[in-house]
Amino acid sequence: MIIRDRRPLREVSRLEALSDAVFGFAATLLVVSLEVPRTLPELMGNLRGFVPFAFTFTMLILIWVAHNGFFRRYGLQDPWTIALNSVLLFVVLFYIYPLKFLATALWDRFFGFAEPGALPMVRSREEMLDLMVIYGIGFIAVFSCFTLLYRRAHAMADELGLDEAGRIEARFWSYHYLIHVAVGLLSVAVAWSGGSPAIAGFLYVLLGPLCQWNGVIAGRRSREAETRQSGLS
Repeated sequence: MIIRDRRPLREVSRLEALSDAVFGFAATLLVVSLEVPRTLPELMGNLRGFVPFAFTFTMLILIWVAHNGFFRRYGLQDPWTIALNSVLLFVVLFYIYPLKFLATALWDRFFGFAEPGALPMVRSREEMLDLMVIYGIGFIAVFSCFTLLYRRAHAMADELGLDEAGRIEARFWSYHYLIHVAVGLLSVAVAWSGGSPAIAGFLYVLLGPLCQWNGVIAGRRSREAETRQSGLS
């Protein structure tokens, strides 16, 4: 288990408030993309899209949680952090539609929830590969921003007053999101080279064991740091 930075949480900054507004706008884009049904069949059609909508909304919330965690820990507002945060928010607004499209296409394809007689959202293997590339690029962009944000926090450890445990935690999170970037790159490489769409998608399963491995290493380093600190006390 990682030793958390024991400093109190910071007040919400204007940068965080702006970011929350952008995340709220992204969630609004998901809602306004659903037309208000005028008949029961239209309502049933909207209900068929409930699971893809829920998946996309959950992914958006998870990104917000990661964003909130960073700024509540460090509260950085230097120009480099502002630039990275702006790129992240821009990507989130762009990423929300490909993410929902992918979720809907997979749901319709594998569970047969498309409207009767409707054309499939993805009509060929090549289109599915293109969709996986688009999704992967957005995935890489989002988590590249998080990786760089935590590397920035680690680089400013002295200014932030981070102890050894805090430095380990910042390094852990930067590696955690770097793993996401690496897996995304691998998936895009498979899709871009014309490989199997199923393999390109399945590669994201690697996130579980790789992130667990990173957590085990960080936990061991945290315990060693705690032991050294206890010895100095």
